[in-house]
Amino acid sequence: MNTPIKLNQLNLIEIENRMPVPSYSRTNQDVDIIHIGVGGFHRAHLAYYVHLLKKEGASTSICGIGLREGDRKIQDALINQDYLYTLIVKHPNGKIVPEVIGSIVDFELGVEDSEAVIQRMAFSSTKIISLTITEGGYNFDPATGEFNFDNLDIQHEIRNPQEPKTIFGFLTAALKRRRDSGLPALTILSCDNIEHNGDMTRKMLLSFAEVQDPELAKWIAKEVCFPNSMVDRITPITTPSDMDMLEKDYHLKDAWPVTCEPFIQWVVEDKFSTGRPEFEKVGVHFVSDVAPYEKMKLRMLNAGHSVLGLLGILHGHPTINSCVEDELFASYLQTFLDKEAAPILGAIEGVDIIAYRESLLERFGNPNIKDSVNRICMESSAKLPKFLISTIHENLAVGGSIKLATLVIAAWCYSCDKKINQKGQPINITDVLSKELHLAAKKTKSDPLAFINQKTIFGDLYKNEFFTSCYQDQIQKIYLDNSIKKQMKEILFNE
Repeated sequence: MNTPIKLNQLNLIEIENRMPVPSYSRTNQDVDIIHIGVGGFHRAHLAYYVHLLKKEGASTSICGIGLREGDRKIQDALINQDYLYTLIVKHPNGKIVPEVIGSIVDFELGVEDSEAVIQRMAFSSTKIISLTITEGGYNFDPATGEFNFDNLDIQHEIRNPQEPKTIFGFLTAALKRRRDSGLPALTILSCDNIEHNGDMTRKMLLSFAEVQDPELAKWIAKEVCFPNSMVDRITPITTPSDMDMLEKDYHLKDAWPVTCEPFIQWVVEDKFSTGRPEFEKVGVHFVSDVAPYEKMKLRMLNAGHSVLGLLGILHGHPTINSCVEDELFASYLQTFLDKEAAPILGAIEGVDIIAYRESLLERFGNPNIKDSVNRICMESSAKLPKFLISTIHENLAVGGSIKLATLVIAAWCYSCDKKINQKGQPINITDVLSKELHLAAKKTKSDPLAFINQKTIFGDLYKNEFFTSCYQDQIQKIYLDNSIKKQMKEILFNE
């Protein structure tokens, strides 16, 4: 029996007999991309595109950055493997395609050495600082869209510019150093699921910089580019079984591989401060306006995930694919996409919306991905205002259907209140606002509108009589019948 070997640069010669490995040089490379937030998605998406470019002869490479103590685990895993990792692509037909990725060549941890991170960002070779910091990392009030200056870390950074804690403190410190050194500006490229993510990044950074250093804010506004982008690749959390599979089938020991679906997409505004890698050579689509593609993805794929996740977690489905395998859930998702999501998108050049919807059903149903509903429901308070609640607002404005999306909000409330699914199993949804969500939901029996009266999430939606009437009706039925499936059937039948 073959003993699993450790993934590292020295062992690539042997590993090459088992799966594709980087054949390009990983030394003396141009580290021109600094990426903040090296999670699974980054390693399945941007880092993979850079890997493809390097296979074509490009010298571009990535230095990963972690700003939180929680990032130490990924730093340790990558350092111990010479920054290599395995990308495991899982196809719907059961085919598994692993490949070793070598585009990341360094990693710095901000909580350990903030100066090293600032210096790395300010290097003359750095052309792009890219971000996957999740929706919550942008520090804005969902109700107003404005920067949240009540954040204690933000207040600390404003008083102590050389002691950054958040992405805004680090970016401002690095950009100040570049400006003071006479270096050109760089590009800040958001890869997060936020509508107009580049515009949002620019707005938040300038809001912060204008308070900390007004003159620097003027330089940033003039010199730094913030392209909007749309990113797409389903990347579930790595499980112990994924690592066991690598050890058993490929005799490879990887401390933190990444799994993903075969589909991948990246649409980016071609707006960069000091040039960019030739990503178009490896399938990245550059456009003058990413907004239509961005909205389509957020309102259909991301919202569709939340529809399945929040209804599925209440019913007791463990994974997204198990939801799609349930005919009722698949029909509900399809109807939501057709009746509520697609009608507000308008025409999108080069896109067949019906074909896109069909592709989503196929991707969500991939039995080898097994994306947990818990992961999809994480941080719903940050996701739903952009993915789902915005769709409700737009349909209310034009007299469109809101019933299907409203049931998802009601199910979310019930889950936050009871914290058990309808099979009696505990529900544990990770959310920075979990305490506030639970307290608001718990008031529902005495005040049916208590949950949606959280203005930071729902804005003024509670003032819309048509919505509140629909919401109260669904809340009452869920609490009375204790059956999400019954309400799903009733809505589908009436639709």
